[in-house]
Amino acid sequence: MLITRRAEFSASHACYRSDWSEERNQQVYGASANPRGHGHNYVLEVTLEGEPDEVTGMVMDLKDLKQILETEVVQPFDHRFLNHEVPPFDRVIPTPENITIEIWKRLAPHFSGTGHKLHQVRLWETEDLYVDYRGEPA
Repeated sequence: MLITRRAEFSASHACYRSDWSEERNQQVYGASANPRGHGHNYVLEVTLEGEPDEVTGMVMDLKDLKQILETEVVQPFDHRFLNHEVPPFDRVIPTPENITIEIWKRLAPHFSGTGHKLHQVRLWETEDLYVDYRGEPA
């Protein structure tokens, strides 16, 4: 069975490489290449896989999942300029793909050895752009 919880956060980022020319950054990243950054209202969907507990009937208590998302993602990312305030984005370009991978890395250890596992992380950057990631469990 799959169960999904959503969370939201707002953050700014810039996609550029300091070792590239401004022209090359514009070619690759377009408007996102502005070093001053721009912001998004991200929507995160985290999907767990598991069987409902025989006693509680739940795959996981969603209050617990909400707290994990708050601690590992929302608090560190919300209202931050990712490139300057949230490691590893001081050295990794905060594309939606890389942000999604980082979120997976932060969440996966919480589900190791439990009766459920992290199945997928979906990050919506805009209403018509999202990234799905299914990494390896921690």
